Amino acid sequence: METQKVIINVGRQLGSGGRSIAKMLAQNFDYRFYDRELLNLAAQESGFSKRFFEQNDEQKIFTKSFFNYHLPFIGDNNFYSNNLSQERLFQFQSDAIRKAADKGGCVFVGRCADYILRDFNNVVNIFVTADLEVRIGRVCKRHQCEEEKAKAIIESAEERRAAYYNYYTGKQWGHSASYDLCVNSSLLGIEDTAKFLALFIRMRFNLETI
Repeated sequence: METQKVIINVGRQLGSGGRSIAKMLAQNFDYRFYDRELLNLAAQESGFSKRFFEQNDEQKIFTKSFFNYHLPFIGDNNFYSNNLSQERLFQFQSDAIRKAADKGGCVFVGRCADYILRDFNNVVNIFVTADLEVRIGRVCKRHQCEEEKAKAIIESAEERRAAYYNYYTGKQWGHSASYDLCVNSSLLGIEDTAKFLALFIRMRFNLETI
């Protein structure tokens, strides 16, 4: 029987299988899984619409579509007097992440959770990468597009994620120094990478092996 609960934070390159691996880890440890579920929590924390967080998810600046919103939750529709800023949205999401982590035993995907939870005990920070051709293939399949388009999607998404992470953490997204372990899922495949990471976590925290 495991006597302690671990918080697992998973950063990932687009198309690396990082989200699937994170979900497998949650199932392996019987932990709660948070990816886009965090947007629901942040919406509840702030009183804003979930769609508002979705439109600005892991972005350092507001999307243009923000300015087309009708915002009934802002009494006078004054952006600045209501302290509505990207930093404020980040704070709402950070509060939601910390509240979820307070319950112990969870897996977070992205959204600077490693930095937000830096003062928590029993935390492990992982980054999942994969060979570019593998990632392009997965994105092609997901979006039903040609390789050139898939590469552009990857570059755009990763530029956005890196800018968001670097801005809020002061660290470098995807750099080995920012994490406890970086792993290339192309080497073992998604399922075996998840098994490898589960073993690593159990050894790291002296948890009972299964």
